[in-house]
Amino acid sequence: MIDRSLDIEAQTKALLEPGEIELVGAIVDTDLPSDQDLEMMELTVELGDLIAEHIIDEPTYVYSGNDDSRFASNLHQGLTIAEDAFVWECQQLLVEGTFTIVFYFENNDRFDTIIEEIDTAGYDVTEVTTD
Repeated sequence: MIDRSLDIEAQTKALLEPGEIELVGAIVDTDLPSDQDLEMMELTVELGDLIAEHIIDEPTYVYSGNDDSRFASNLHQGLTIAEDAFVWECQQLLVEGTFTIVFYFENNDRFDTIIEEIDTAGYDVTEVTTD
C-alpha cells in the first residue's frame, strides 16, 4: 500500500459537500510512476467507464478540458453524449512518485458495488463519503 497523506482524504471529503447533488468519492492509489502518464490516463478512462456503467444507462465520453481554461490537464469529466450531463469527475495526482486518481460521482445504491469492483480489479481504493 502506498503511504499517502490523509490530507488527500480530507480534501476529497471537503469537495463532496455542499452541492446540488450528493457526491461520493473514490481515491485510487496506483503503482504507476510519473513517467507512465499514458497508462495512468488509460486507467482513468477504464475506471471512469466502470463508474459510469453503474450510474447511467447511456453512452458517455471523457472531457479533459484541454481547450477550456476551467480545467487543468489533470482534471477530467465523464459526461453523457446526449446532453453533456455530469457522470463523474477526477483529478490525477502525483503522490510520492506514483499516481493517485481521485474520482467524484453522484451517490446511488451502487456505490458499494463500484468500490468493490475497483478493489476486485486489483487497485487500492479508499471510499470517501460525507458521513
